[in-house]
Amino acid sequence: MNIKDLLKKPDLDEKSRELKQFVQFEKLMEELKYRTLPDDTIQMINIEVDTINNSLESGKKLAKQIKTSLSKIISFLEKELKIVTKNHYRNLWLAIGVGAFGVPLGVAFGSILGNMAFIGIGMPIGMAIGLAIGTQMDKKAAATGNQLDLEVQF
Repeated sequence: MNIKDLLKKPDLDEKSRELKQFVQFEKLMEELKYRTLPDDTIQMINIEVDTINNSLESGKKLAKQIKTSLSKIISFLEKELKIVTKNHYRNLWLAIGVGAFGVPLGVAFGSILGNMAFIGIGMPIGMAIGLAIGTQMDKKAAATGNQLDLEVQF
């Protein structure tokens, strides 16, 4: 089973948000064509490609449709096949680091020093911890071949 081709949309304006979303979706499809994927995954991808190809929308509604389909495909690949985009884990662990490490460290610093104004000190520390963990996980994903040569930008 093959991944269907994405049809060009003639009504996309140059330098528009819709065109950027469309180009990003095209890049994802090109990346996936070089991979060996299970039939159920290809079927799900083809459904999303058909949704874009058959869409009569234009402008912001088309951009939203493309973004939704792109998100569905990427999250499906992550959950089912552990295939992620570039910097996926870095971005994920940046937020986790601030929330899980930074805030508790900030509260600890604030309570130890007796001034809760020091709560902000923990945030950059947690961010650095999260970046380090996420970068290591991205390197591991790239080494095992589970990383797409695509960085998603919404």
